[in-house]
Amino acid sequence: MHFTAPTPIQVQAIPPAMEGRDVLASAQTGSGKSAAFGLPILDALLDLPRGKTRALILAPTRELADQICSHLRLLAKHTDIRIASVYGGVAAGPQITALRTGADIVVATPGRLWDHMQSGKAPLKDVTTVVLDEADRMLDIGFLPIVRRILSRIESVRQILFFSATMPPAIHGLVKDILVDPVRVELALEAQNVETLTQKLYAVPQEHKTALFLELLKDDSISSAIAFTRTKARANRLAIALQRAQIPVALMHGDRSQGQRERALEHIKHGRVRVLVATDIAARGIDIHQLGHVVNFDVPMAPEDYVHRVGRTARAQAAGDAITFAADDEEPLIRRIEHIIGKRIERSVNPLFPEASVEAPKPRMVYQSKARRRR
Repeated sequence: MHFTAPTPIQVQAIPPAMEGRDVLASAQTGSGKSAAFGLPILDALLDLPRGKTRALILAPTRELADQICSHLRLLAKHTDIRIASVYGGVAAGPQITALRTGADIVVATPGRLWDHMQSGKAPLKDVTTVVLDEADRMLDIGFLPIVRRILSRIESVRQILFFSATMPPAIHGLVKDILVDPVRVELALEAQNVETLTQKLYAVPQEHKTALFLELLKDDSISSAIAFTRTKARANRLAIALQRAQIPVALMHGDRSQGQRERALEHIKHGRVRVLVATDIAARGIDIHQLGHVVNFDVPMAPEDYVHRVGRTARAQAAGDAITFAADDEEPLIRRIEHIIGKRIERSVNPLFPEASVEAPKPRMVYQSKARRRR
C-alpha cells in the first residue's frame, strides 16, 4: 500500500487502541484514520477463531463504509479475516448471509444495520470493539439516536474508538455516555492548514458561476476535479452545462442509485471523466488519488463542510488546489470559513471581469427600526 511512515493520527491512536483503551480522536478525513483504528482491530483478531463478528465499524454514508471496507481488506490481505459491508441501496441477501455466518469485522451505516437488528438478522452478541467514524456527520443526518439504540443492544462491547472531524456540543453527551476514560487525540486544527494545499477565491455573481468554471477549465492543468454544489438540482444543472461544453463529467448526489454513485466514483478515480459534480455526499470518506482540484461551486453553509470538501485534494502530502466561487450573498459564509481555518483565503482576479477588485466586498448595512430589532 506504499506506506512508509505512520501519519500523526496513527502515531497517537494506535498504541492506546492496541492496549484496549477507548480513544476519542479529532482528525480530518485523509489523515489515515482507517489504518489508525483498523490495524489494532486486525492485530487483536489474528489469533482468535473465525466465525464470530467481533468488531463493528459505523459510518454515516455508504461511500465511506465501502471505502473503509476496501482499506481494511487491503490491510488484511495476508490473513483469513473476513470483512463485510452493510448499507442501504443494495440487495440485503448477501449482507444477511455475512452477518449470520459471522464476518469478523462488519462496516455498516446505522440505518441499514438497525433494520437488520430489528428483524433479528444481525447477531452481534460477540462484538467487543466498536468504531464510530465521522461521528459529527452522523449527527448532521440524524443517526445519533439510532447509534445509541445499536450500542444499547450490544452488551459485550469492551472498547469504543470514536473519530470525528469536529466535536459539536450535540455529540458531547454521546461521548460522555459511551466512552470510558478515553485517550484524547486532537489533530483537526493541524489538518485544516495543509501545507501542500493552495486555496483561492473568485468573487463572482451567481449567474456567472458556470461561465467562470468553463473559463477555468480551459486551463489543461485542471485535469481532475470535484465540483461541489449546495443542492441536487444545482448539481444536475451544472452537469448538463458541462456536458454541453463537451467536458467529460460524472454526477453524484442522494437521488442517484448506489450503482450510479459507484460508477461516478470509478470514472473520476480512473480518469474517465474530468469533473465529478457532487453534493456534500462526496465531501467525506472519498479517497481519490491524484485529485488535483476541488471547486466549491457553491460556498457550503457550514464552515466544517468546507474543510471536508477541500480535504478531498492534497491528501497524503500530495499537492492540490481548492477553488471557491463566492457571490456577494455568500461572503458572510466565507468569513466564517476563514475564522475556522485561521487564515484568509487568497482572492484571485476573475478572468470574466479582470477589471474588478479582488477584495471581498464589505457587508451592506441595512437599517432596522428599534422595534424590529427588539423583535
